[in-house]
Amino acid sequence: MPVKNRFAELQDEITAWRRDIHENPEILFETHRTSALVEEKLKEFGCDEVVSGIGRTGVVGVIKGKSDSKGKVIGLRADMDALPIHEATGVEYASKTPGAMHACGHDGHTAMLLGAAKYLAETRNFDGTVVVIFQPAEEGGGGGREMCEDGMMDRWNIQEVYGMHNWPGKPVGSFSIRPGAFFAATDQFDITFEGRGGHAAKPHETVDTTIIAAKAVLALQTIASRNADPIDQVVVSVTSFESSSKAFNVIPQKVQIKGTVRTMSKDMRDLAEQRINEICNGIAATFGGTADVTYIRGYPVMVNSEDQTDFAADVARSVAGECEEAPLVMGGEDFAFMLEERPGAYILVGNGDTAMVHHPEYNFNDEAIPAGCSWWAEIVEQRMPAA
Repeated sequence: MPVKNRFAELQDEITAWRRDIHENPEILFETHRTSALVEEKLKEFGCDEVVSGIGRTGVVGVIKGKSDSKGKVIGLRADMDALPIHEATGVEYASKTPGAMHACGHDGHTAMLLGAAKYLAETRNFDGTVVVIFQPAEEGGGGGREMCEDGMMDRWNIQEVYGMHNWPGKPVGSFSIRPGAFFAATDQFDITFEGRGGHAAKPHETVDTTIIAAKAVLALQTIASRNADPIDQVVVSVTSFESSSKAFNVIPQKVQIKGTVRTMSKDMRDLAEQRINEICNGIAATFGGTADVTYIRGYPVMVNSEDQTDFAADVARSVAGECEEAPLVMGGEDFAFMLEERPGAYILVGNGDTAMVHHPEYNFNDEAIPAGCSWWAEIVEQRMPAA
């Protein structure tokens, strides 16, 4: 395929961009260097329009095809931010910023979309317009939501939007996707139990918040086992348990627990929030204490549109020969905000036998670059064939 051949030629150049970004990771919205690099490259490629500052530090590039008979506009999105993790890969291009690394492969996503943009700006062999979207703050900051709230979809009349994520454990350059709910909604809870502290030798004079909180931790697991329909998905994880006292002989006045809730439907999301409030307040009252429950809704369920998913899978098969059905993923993905505004699809590309994402030894596999670039370029050329 010509596209794949061109990306094989560009692979060393794209790899160099990727490794430069990898060496200089930036967290959340602080992608100033990365955003500037992206902006510089898009202008160098000859994009028809390049705009920075969308969603704070996001960058958008516009590439017009040789013709525009139908007014079709497609968006392609990559994320740019890194994670607050100390890198342990030992590679020569490892992070030069202590406590930050590209542990999720967003450096690879950005480089691959830059490669696709370079090719599309060179050839323009399509009928319509492509908008390349480089997004900050996927890792918890909601950069996708901020770009949408800045009016990105309407400003450039984006009609469909496509995204991609590398996936360790899958053969390099292979693809998988699924229609409908794909990545989970990801919420957080922060609960403070208050009782009456006192001496550990006189528990009868206290309202023991350690007991209250411990009961609540166990009872929260009944949301999945006794409240949820067994065929629905919900994961409630208590990840932090901290008392107001660090002494051996003090029953604490307060205990704070924190954690996450992951669901695949709006109804399950609503039920989980309701039951967390009821369980924690009920247990606290039973033992004579109180519960202050803060429930924070994060990323919504990421839902792939049926038609666009079928098309994205067909494109993947044209690039790699096959495309498997992906499993449900209980992790979150803020591309969900873009898919709430426009129909589209999100696909996984194999990263080979590497450490899993968010691990200090993870590294994006540069051998996946030709496949990833080709998929993005083919999305444009097959969805908007030249007139």
